[in-house]
Amino acid sequence: MTTSAPFAGFQPQVDPNRELLRGPEGRPIKVLVVDDEQTLAELLALALRYEGWEVRTAGDGAAAVTAARELRPDLVVLDVMLPDMDGLEVLRRLRNEFERTPVLFLTAKDAVEDRIAGLTAGGDDYVTKPFSIEELVLRLRALLRRSHVALTSDSSLLTVGDLSLDEDSREVHRGGTLIPLTATEFELLRFLMRNAKRVLSKAQILDRVWNYDFGGQANIVELYISYLRKKIDAGRPPMIHTMRGFGYVLKPAT
Repeated sequence: MTTSAPFAGFQPQVDPNRELLRGPEGRPIKVLVVDDEQTLAELLALALRYEGWEVRTAGDGAAAVTAARELRPDLVVLDVMLPDMDGLEVLRRLRNEFERTPVLFLTAKDAVEDRIAGLTAGGDDYVTKPFSIEELVLRLRALLRRSHVALTSDSSLLTVGDLSLDEDSREVHRGGTLIPLTATEFELLRFLMRNAKRVLSKAQILDRVWNYDFGGQANIVELYISYLRKKIDAGRPPMIHTMRGFGYVLKPAT
């Protein structure tokens, strides 16, 4: 089966007024494209690189799992029909290690039951071939925003759920309520928000927030996490969570 015809003569175009999406810490968004049709995979990679994203491709399920472990992607574009295993099985394997990474299924199947199977298996969106690459890119951008993976490079505002932090004014709001923070609390919250949904170890937090190793005083992280919780989570559904044995994670309240 070939799907190259719908993309003949395709030249990626980026709207100069479009926001440039960046990943945590301001790095490029990392995308894994999994499709056994090499021409299509290369076209998708070309279009996504024009977005300023880092892209890696894989042509089968086994290669996809290996590539995901190496790349640790922010987003996966996954074909359902692969030569060694179907995309649903690939997704199941990925979800063991990348529980929150958004996945968009890409397939020639358009039956309702196929869509339901993909979404039930844990997919976040579903696009059928043939498709417009420009439209697909827009779907991926929307998926990144919905999952709170992406930041806009030209904005000083970080937003996770109903929590917002303005890096310029240094104001923090939750649910529209202003929350006063000390300088250290602000830097800790900014680091957590820039890495929303990612588990951060005490060592990582010490290195990035305090800029040096406290040695035996790693409990300083616990202390400031408790300060933040009292201000951010008090009387509200919690956003800051302890992952015992691993560290801390900030994510939208459920």
